[in-house]
Amino acid sequence: MSLAIGVESSGELLMSVPADETFFVHEEEYREGDVLVLSSSNAPCHVILQFDETLQPSLVYLAGDEFRFSVPFAEKRVCYSPRAFAGKRHLLTARYASSEEIGLRRNLALNPHDIHGDTTAYPHASANVETRGESVFAARNAIDGLKANTFHGEWPFTSWGINRDPAARLTVSFGRAVSVNRAVLYLRADFPHDAWWSSATLRFSDGSSLIVSLEKHGGAQSFEFPSKTIDWVSLDTLVKADDPSPFPALTQIEVYGTM
Repeated sequence: MSLAIGVESSGELLMSVPADETFFVHEEEYREGDVLVLSSSNAPCHVILQFDETLQPSLVYLAGDEFRFSVPFAEKRVCYSPRAFAGKRHLLTARYASSEEIGLRRNLALNPHDIHGDTTAYPHASANVETRGESVFAARNAIDGLKANTFHGEWPFTSWGINRDPAARLTVSFGRAVSVNRAVLYLRADFPHDAWWSSATLRFSDGSSLIVSLEKHGGAQSFEFPSKTIDWVSLDTLVKADDPSPFPALTQIEVYGTM
């Protein structure tokens, strides 16, 4: 029952000493192709993870033995703080979450460490469309914890952009069964550049759904429903309000519940 964390660079894997709580200090600038690695001998498990000082510690569900996070460069870096992954000294930390942390009612959709295409560390956001494939409009932005929404196109104004596609669908997967009873949406509110959705549908893995009415503002829009046990929730059937702008977008989705 041990964790290890480290950096794979130029084919060499530099790791911490395995322990229930561990850290690794990387004393070099990252290079393109470097991968941050978290491994566990106790998967599946819950881990408090922090790959960079600019990313808030994340309680992630590690479904497999290893989570690999490619250090972002160029356009892929735009959705992170300008200080992220920069400099010649980097601290990576990980520890097993306590039973109290795991059982706490919280936003189960929060994961600043989420990356495109990953199916190892949950929660994980995916979508059938992301505006121009750009990182600042990626699905992962909807669960990164950043709620600044009065601008767009650069950090910290990250969002999920739908590229004007009325059939757009966002899915948040939890990797295991969870019990939830509230969802909160934050629309992007860079008005008048942005439009908004007058309604949307929350669909759950148990086959149920909930149509929600939305308003033109950037604050929290909260929706409660009877507790249900699910392993994913999606947001679709996005009905654009009667507005000249063709650009509605989502800044954040939160899903509250317990394990």
